[in-house]
Amino acid sequence: MDQPAHHAARGHAHPALSHAEIRTIIIGIMLAMLLAALDQTIIATALPTIGRELGDLEHLPWVVTVYLLTSTAVTPLYGKFSDSHGRRITMLIGIVIFIIGSIACAVAPTMLVLVLARGLQGLGGGGLIALAQTIVADLVPPKERGKYQVYFASVFMASSLLGPVLGGFFAEHLHWSVIFWINLPLGLIALFITFHTLKKLPRHHRPHKLDLLGALLMVAATVSLLLALSWGGLRYPWISPQIIGLVAASLVLWVLFAMRMRIAPEPLIPPGVLHNPVVRMGVLSACFGMGTYIGLTIYLPVYFESVRGLSASVSGLALIPLMAGTVCGATLSGRSMAKVRHYKRLPLAGLLVAMVATGVLAAFARNLSITLVEVLLAIISIGLGTLLPVSTVAIQNAVAPHQLGTATGTANFFRSLGGALIVAVFGAIVLSGSGLSEVASFETLAHAAAQSGVDLADVFSYVFIAAIVGFGLALAFLAAMEERPLRGSAVKAAEAAIAD
Repeated sequence: MDQPAHHAARGHAHPALSHAEIRTIIIGIMLAMLLAALDQTIIATALPTIGRELGDLEHLPWVVTVYLLTSTAVTPLYGKFSDSHGRRITMLIGIVIFIIGSIACAVAPTMLVLVLARGLQGLGGGGLIALAQTIVADLVPPKERGKYQVYFASVFMASSLLGPVLGGFFAEHLHWSVIFWINLPLGLIALFITFHTLKKLPRHHRPHKLDLLGALLMVAATVSLLLALSWGGLRYPWISPQIIGLVAASLVLWVLFAMRMRIAPEPLIPPGVLHNPVVRMGVLSACFGMGTYIGLTIYLPVYFESVRGLSASVSGLALIPLMAGTVCGATLSGRSMAKVRHYKRLPLAGLLVAMVATGVLAAFARNLSITLVEVLLAIISIGLGTLLPVSTVAIQNAVAPHQLGTATGTANFFRSLGGALIVAVFGAIVLSGSGLSEVASFETLAHAAAQSGVDLADVFSYVFIAAIVGFGLALAFLAAMEERPLRGSAVKAAEAAIAD
């Protein structure tokens, strides 16, 4: 055992925090996570107003895309940095960058400035979610950790339900800049709580060198791929030189990144983390499960409007069962992890049920009543929700304490990347199947289909079939993941992780 690892083990055996102290820390990191989660949903309904007031509708999609690009690309960097320098300072840096980016967004006089400010905001927001999950892993032993993942699922549900409503209200009755100004008081409260409460966190980090060249290669590869996925089928045809060039550049950069991981003294993502079979299978399962879920949340409103004839506002309300069910599933799964030995059984059954419910949607996309569609969406959501705490906790349970940030950041990075990939696949199915590849954006797809007389019911049957495949891959990778016993105490967790 090397000396730093020995210190890591000792660092984990600090006096246990009281439930009140843990609860205070959890409240602080939930608020930080809410900043990042709410910012992804609150802006959607305000986009038309922003485009009109800034006089630039053409570049409006970049307000969303650039945040996705920067936040996804830096997620592993936050994990690695927190393993090297500690969670507290890393969380403080993320919140400060996010607040500065939010202020820049609020005062942006032009669309270009707003897009650049959103990129800065993403640099801060990209690490908040992964860091929050990592801090819970520092506080709570794996066997009890599933219960706390439920709080995070609640944050996502709240942001999904409240974000669009608040964004539309602020843009219509106040000013669109309020959706960014609201981050200032929330961010300052999160900063204050984080500054004081995270001093009590156990310390597992040890000196590391940040692989800047590896980080640059990974960011460039990610940006190239996400640009191709964002532009393909909308701005440029999928087989255009621009998209093919971006995909080729991304492949070359990923190969160079893989080579860098093999030769760097301390690579950004240690090969040992990805070589860990639990981490590898857990990451892939969450990637396809969450990616498919994100794809459904993007395209179901189009289904409701174009196939079922609902208005835009009603179609947003129709998504509530899909959003709310994940919390129910995560609660059930998270609480059962502390009580059962074979914790994979529930999410395996949940994903299987989700596949069956999605199959019913695929077979009867046109004929089901709205009530039955809502019931099926709730079943799908609950089934998927059972996967979320199990995949996260299993990954964290399989690595050493000083690698928690790296492993959690890596998992969140690939989940975001999987979401972007599956959204692009769903988009390709809808656009190619409908013959409406010339629409300006996915938001105008339903209107264009109605104007041209295209029936999207059959097209969405193929979207639901693709969703079945996504859930099936998540099920297969989860089944292949080794079911290691969850460690019940923090000291045993540290000792077992280092012994591994």
